[in-house]
Amino acid sequence: MENYAVILVIMALMIGISGLAGKIKIPVPMLLLIVGIMIGFVPAMPEIEINPEIIMLLFLPPLLYDAAFNISFQQFKTNINTIGTLAIGLVFLTTAGIAVIAYYLIPGMTWPLAFVLGSILSATDAVAAVGVTKGLGLSHRTMTILEGESLINDASALVAYRFAVAAVTGITFVTWKASLEFFVVLGGGLLVGWVIFKTLALTIGFFRKDAMVVNSLILLMPFVTYLIAEHFGVSGVIAVVVLGLGMSKLSRNKFPDHVKEQSRNFWDIIIFLLNGLIFLLIGLEFPTILRKMAHIQVWTYAGYAVVIVLVTLLIRMARVYLQQFNLQKAFQGKRKISEEALFDSKTSFIITWSGMRGIVSLAIALGLPATLNDGEPFPLRSEIVFLSIAVVLISLLGQGLTLPWIIKKLKL
Repeated sequence: MENYAVILVIMALMIGISGLAGKIKIPVPMLLLIVGIMIGFVPAMPEIEINPEIIMLLFLPPLLYDAAFNISFQQFKTNINTIGTLAIGLVFLTTAGIAVIAYYLIPGMTWPLAFVLGSILSATDAVAAVGVTKGLGLSHRTMTILEGESLINDASALVAYRFAVAAVTGITFVTWKASLEFFVVLGGGLLVGWVIFKTLALTIGFFRKDAMVVNSLILLMPFVTYLIAEHFGVSGVIAVVVLGLGMSKLSRNKFPDHVKEQSRNFWDIIIFLLNGLIFLLIGLEFPTILRKMAHIQVWTYAGYAVVIVLVTLLIRMARVYLQQFNLQKAFQGKRKISEEALFDSKTSFIITWSGMRGIVSLAIALGLPATLNDGEPFPLRSEIVFLSIAVVLISLLGQGLTLPWIIKKLKL
């Protein structure tokens, strides 16, 4: 009953804060984070420890599905070159960049541990990208690049994470095996998502005019898709994204208007609640992690987190501007590059600044094993978890709060 009461209080807070954010013109996720951190330090507040499996199974599938459902498929196809570059190449580049900084900056950090930290923080987050940029008036192209990147890059980050943890536990890293696993994880996720989409499309065709049954099936399938994909060891994230993209196209062409309207209203409420809850919970989690750190280490590791955020921004900026240059060069060279895929320097800066870490990084960090295969404690686990959460918070608050001001200054 006590836990039930805490959940109800958190839900009520989230709804009230979300309404207040609209009145004072602060992005909802940012205000929820700030209030969550403040409440977490209240002595009477029970400790909130987020189970990473709850994030991955309860929050991630519907949030990913909704983001994929609402993305423009035509814009996604037009910008696939940029999306692929950021979602795959940039993830591995960021992993390596963070690993180098962590190895030389943090005492006791070995190369395998440095790559674990790098892989945790390498991917931007779909929930953060949608939650923070929503309503800021960005172009469809910019939103598509940001959302498309953060929908796909989790698969790259999770593969890098698996191999980094394996290296810590003593398993030898083999390049060709890592490459093969990446393509299996990615391709398997695509296949599972496509098969479930086709199956769902046939089922919905049978119940087409029953709005309640259709919308109940649509609500259920992101969770089912994620679980099936993960059961077969492939990317649940990619599978859910494929399902969302397919259902988006199907709904536009096949769904009756009353089904589409009911579905949209239903999903708006679901996503509002889940989005708000996850940002509030991230804020509430921080004081719990903070208490587990030695007081003398907190400010030192907070400084390390600031450095890591700056490094990730610099790496991202370099790669985004290089992509802008490469696209313009390819277009001028009469290669098969659509003019709509090109973007200017202002857009490059917005894409750079909008790349925030979020719930996936948090879930991966909290899911770090407590012990190695031989029963020994996982080295520097508390430090890695603290750094990950600190980077997520600095990234979300620092970039998220300043993004509206930057967009205004750039006159986008």
